[in-house]
Amino acid sequence: MARRSRDWNEGLAQDLRDPEFARDFLLAAMDEGVSIQTALGKVIRAMGVKEFAEQAEMASPNVLRAINPRHNPTQATLNRLLKPFRLRLSLSRLDGPGSRHAT
Repeated sequence: MARRSRDWNEGLAQDLRDPEFARDFLLAAMDEGVSIQTALGKVIRAMGVKEFAEQAEMASPNVLRAINPRHNPTQATLNRLLKPFRLRLSLSRLDGPGSRHAT
């Protein structure tokens, strides 16, 4: 059983090196309620922290600090980490029958 899990994780890590797959992974993780730091951490570690830090134009220790759940990165920092995936944080209105602001 451990071998199957390890093979699956290695396969996922390989897939996460593809920018489009990583982008879809991050979007799906958010839809599932996974924290942004957890999802980014998985992707960044799969890509390699040093390599990703160069893409994000941040020092490696700052990248590691930002994805550590014990820290609370700013919106600007998270957007900087999301930029290589062509993503950014945003808000959207929840309009509909149950919304107080529905028109």
